[in-house]
Amino acid sequence: MSAPVRIRPIEPCDHPQWREMWAGYQAFYEVALDAATTQALWSRLFDPASGIRALVAEQEGPGAVIGLCHYILHANTWEIAPVCYLQDLYVQPGERARGVGAAMIERLRSQMADEGWSRIYWMTREDNYRARGLYDRYAKRDAFVRYVVRATG
Repeated sequence: MSAPVRIRPIEPCDHPQWREMWAGYQAFYEVALDAATTQALWSRLFDPASGIRALVAEQEGPGAVIGLCHYILHANTWEIAPVCYLQDLYVQPGERARGVGAAMIERLRSQMADEGWSRIYWMTREDNYRARGLYDRYAKRDAFVRYVVRATG
């Protein structure tokens, strides 16, 4: 990284920059979530009863927040310790390839060690080659195939 980046838990004052990055993340994945869903997510990030948490990557100066990471801690059937699902990882386009995404993953790895999680896992779109280049440094792609059933009506 050319300029130092600090990874920290999200704070309420990060809302404007978070919304901008959340919109960019949705655009990348070609989805448009409604305002109520976005507001519910924002509220959950600060709700102690929610398993959803967030980190941000911050650099010095204006436009300081340049990356976001949403993750979910949950119980599972294969291990006693909680697992971490890294659901969303996004770095502002002009800040990519500087190690910001890796710094956020490293922060999660540090939390895993400190808090006793059994593992971190994530998925990405198959054609997301840039991100996969980063992810391949941490783990091998597994053989699982995802299925999604949505509510109707």
